[in-house]
Amino acid sequence: MFRIGYFFLAALLFFSCQKENQSTVKSIGDDKMEIKISSNAFGEGEMIPKKYTCDGEDISPPLQFIDVPKATKTLALICDDPDAPMGIWVHWVLFNLPGDMKELAEAIKSDNIEKMGAKQGTNSFQKTDYGGPCPPGGTHRYFFKLYSLDCKLDLKTGITKKQLLKSMEEHIVAKGQLMGKYSR
Repeated sequence: MFRIGYFFLAALLFFSCQKENQSTVKSIGDDKMEIKISSNAFGEGEMIPKKYTCDGEDISPPLQFIDVPKATKTLALICDDPDAPMGIWVHWVLFNLPGDMKELAEAIKSDNIEKMGAKQGTNSFQKTDYGGPCPPGGTHRYFFKLYSLDCKLDLKTGITKKQLLKSMEEHIVAKGQLMGKYSR
């Protein structure tokens, strides 16, 4: 009888510790808050107007940021196309945007970005400015991904998306995305 009680108690302790460990051993990426990112030029999953593409004025669309956590020190924005034939095509890399920023204006210029203390990385066009959708054919998806960070990143202008993502790994407080489409 004593052995059965002992095994029962040991099993109970083992399973309660397992359950506790499972709830506390979460990866940092699984528990992110969500930021809402929107545009008054297009909605989630809608077509991006020609104006914001290589077939139009090739200017950046207006973007609004909602529910940015108060703990945000800076914001980072990446726009890319996962449907490109040669792999993911990066259209825009921005980082160190002010943490209290609520929007990015349409057609924002590099000098305005620099005045905010922000920097731009190199896109797949080998430029540090916005490069609009320009698919070789068919309909492609374009993801505008916004990241709330708990620090200012000590990085130089011209870094790649990969370098930015690596530097942000342990500093992401929240994230969100807006997806638009464009077809030629």
